[in-house]
Amino acid sequence: MGYTLCVLGCGTMGIAIISGVIDSLDVSRIPFNLEKWESHTPGTLTPTGSPSDQTSPSRFLACVQREVSAVKLRGVFASMGVLAQNIEIFVSQNVQAAQQSDVVILCCKPQVAHSILSEPGMKEALDGKLLISILAGVTISQLSDWVFPSTKVIRAMPNTPCKIREGMTVVSTIPSSPSEETDGAIILKIFSSIGRCRFLDEKHFDACTALSGSGPAFACIFLEAMADGGVMMGLPRAEALELAAQTLQGAARMVLQAGQHPAQIRDAVTTPGGCTIAGLLALEDGKVRSTIARCIQVATDRASELGQPNKRQ
Repeated sequence: MGYTLCVLGCGTMGIAIISGVIDSLDVSRIPFNLEKWESHTPGTLTPTGSPSDQTSPSRFLACVQREVSAVKLRGVFASMGVLAQNIEIFVSQNVQAAQQSDVVILCCKPQVAHSILSEPGMKEALDGKLLISILAGVTISQLSDWVFPSTKVIRAMPNTPCKIREGMTVVSTIPSSPSEETDGAIILKIFSSIGRCRFLDEKHFDACTALSGSGPAFACIFLEAMADGGVMMGLPRAEALELAAQTLQGAARMVLQAGQHPAQIRDAVTTPGGCTIAGLLALEDGKVRSTIARCIQVATDRASELGQPNKRQ
């Protein structure tokens, strides 16, 4: 049998992670003669294994605080296929769920992490287990102070596109332990099954939170603006949005899959005296480049405040 995976605070991101992992395990949904991962994201590693693999989950527990949230989860999971029908939902029973788990993903709001990990019996429930925190601004040092030394604490920063298995997750260094190799395989299978996964030092996590965690919201502002421009020039709204979305996706894939630098793509499109250079100059007049860069800077500063008791919440 595989291990038991528990999500504490199963909100939007918790649902995204569980749905992505379950989708990666649902062999029936893979197109014939195509590798699981390559069927939708070429160039990324295909997770291997089955629910009987020790590094793949065979049981899923989702924890929420209110019954109304549990009702919502049941509705979401009911639409996710056969495997999702067996997800167990715990309402205000964090400790009981953690006791039954092998791997726990902490998905609550950063401000309530301490209260959850301080619940009576939680330290004992997490003893010797793998605790993966996706909380912005809450450091490994803080988390380690709230659990026993035997608990293996990892930070991960996924983003919302994990829901469609197009996410970007940054994972901190895996602590040394007898199970280090297995823990690494478990973490990679969870996050590579829902998108790309990279290991970085924890010192970079606030910037990662801003760039890839908040990034989809920033990208959608640019996407909306492009579509609005198309509408202003007479395009129907639906077609303008489709053109803008596919254009951004295509440009991003040229960077990720073909290895092209954004400046190369820009220069290839920009002909002398053409419409592209005219539009680029308008963007430069509006300081779009520096505004976007400053946006990441400000979001990074805010990420460093989250979960810190002595900073503004």
